[in-house]
Amino acid sequence: MGTMKAVGIKRLKARLSEYVRLAKGGETVLVMERDEVVAELRPARQHELAGTPVEDVLSVLAEAGDLSLPTLPKRNWRWNTRSLGLKPGTARRVLDELRSERD
Repeated sequence: MGTMKAVGIKRLKARLSEYVRLAKGGETVLVMERDEVVAELRPARQHELAGTPVEDVLSVLAEAGDLSLPTLPKRNWRWNTRSLGLKPGTARRVLDELRSERD
């Protein structure tokens, strides 16, 4: 885990490239305004390329602690939704009405 530094906005503006280098190196920089943290400058996450298998992406997220993988297999589990009993097209009609009221 990287270290953490704090910097005021004025100093950050004057030495931005220095703090970007620190973040690139793994540090988190807290941006302060009047003794209050207003932003964080941190290392970028590694972005996965499009087309990466979902299982690989989930494994990476689990290793980073961003999610927990299931402990039991899904088997034949399905997500079943219950109908609200509305006629087809009702949602679209309601949304269209709401949008026309905003205009």
